[in-house]
Amino acid sequence: MNQLQDAVRYLNDPFNWTRPGGILELLGEHLRISALAVLVALAIAVPVGMLLGHTGRGGGFTVALSNVSRAVPTLALLTVFAVTPIGFGPTATTVALAVFAVPPILTNTYVGFRGVDRDVVEASRAMGFSEWQVATRAELPLAAPLLMTGVRTAAVQVVATATLAALVAGGGLGGIITLGFRQLDYGAVLAGAILVAALALLTELLLAGLSWVLTPGPRRLPFLQTRAVARGTEPAMAAPPL
Repeated sequence: MNQLQDAVRYLNDPFNWTRPGGILELLGEHLRISALAVLVALAIAVPVGMLLGHTGRGGGFTVALSNVSRAVPTLALLTVFAVTPIGFGPTATTVALAVFAVPPILTNTYVGFRGVDRDVVEASRAMGFSEWQVATRAELPLAAPLLMTGVRTAAVQVVATATLAALVAGGGLGGIITLGFRQLDYGAVLAGAILVAALALLTELLLAGLSWVLTPGPRRLPFLQTRAVARGTEPAMAAPPL
């Protein structure tokens, strides 16, 4: 209980937020590292997943690559980078977190594209769509919910794992935790853990809302659809004949 009180006291102290190297500065570093890592993973995983899912090739390779990538600990990558030209710092952390974020995005993108009804794909081709238009205008909107699930999973994992950046002079909220351990200030350690958990939860909520907005059709706003039917602006389903 004393540690929880110390954590609350730490978080309620304005000086801990505004001082150089304080919570606000570390939060900015944490967000910058996490966002850059997810963007790099998106730039790699989404095109590859779209290509493999659209063509229907490389499914076994995709699953195997994802499983192998997930088995590589981020801390091990940071240790390896320390003896390479990448070295320590934010760059090493960003690269390691991007590698960590690729598997869920790649897998969900591939599965989302493969899950699109083949009749929709063939109808798009019959309408004269090019393969690029089929992938981006027919398959991508329908695969978006599953793709966004992969992005949400990757983003939350990256935000939580970015605390390791403090171990390689990469900054971020992990600095509060590591400094607390060094000083035996477990209230600060708990405060840092609370901040990271809250940031991960906020990331999940924001991306869940974005996924909800991007979902096409009646799945996007089901309660508004119900209201529209109640007002008579949308035809209700007729009762089946007896």
